[in-house]
Amino acid sequence: MKWNLPNILTVLRLLAAPGLAVMFLYFTRPYADWFALILFLSAAITDWFDGYLARAWQQETKIGAMLDPIADKAMVVIALMILVGYSAEHWTPWLVLPATVILFREVFVSGLREYLGDVAGTLKVTKLAKWKTTAQMVAIAILFSQGIFEHHFVMGSFGMDAETLDQVLTGQIEDLHGLRWHLEGMFWSGRIGLWLLWIAATLTLITGYDYLRKAMPHLKES
Repeated sequence: MKWNLPNILTVLRLLAAPGLAVMFLYFTRPYADWFALILFLSAAITDWFDGYLARAWQQETKIGAMLDPIADKAMVVIALMILVGYSAEHWTPWLVLPATVILFREVFVSGLREYLGDVAGTLKVTKLAKWKTTAQMVAIAILFSQGIFEHHFVMGSFGMDAETLDQVLTGQIEDLHGLRWHLEGMFWSGRIGLWLLWIAATLTLITGYDYLRKAMPHLKES
């Protein structure tokens, strides 16, 4: 393997994927949420830089071209697994359904590429697929931030009865812990994150169908 900077960034992004789960294994919340968010954002930024630098410096390699989409898929799959797992107490279909669509598509297209083997080059990454990946990354980052807002809100309101909490949220009692701000952040990060995740799921379906359409000539019986 040629260890140029673009390839190093790709490998670091690949290693960061399981690192997301490790954050929740070794740290308590909200520190785990913060570290996972920072790690995910850093990896998402390198996703743009490694490709840009490889093209700008003419350092594109076969190993880099192979590892780049794997790193992207690993980041998305593990991050979605964490988000669904830690929202198990809610189990809202508004999160589970788009996550299922995205995971199914990634498995389906990966299997398709593996079956096609040498002719998998016909399934080149399109601009729409890149937009899909961007929407996934942004949605997941925002949903990670929701966990931070939620944890601070729960801890700040710990021990309050319903009446006291209502008085704090309505301004009748001074909001010493920023509960209203945390509640607003939790609400809007959750809504915006889910909207973007549904957009990403829609783009996922479209690009998945496009890959299948391109692969169909190679799947026909002779």
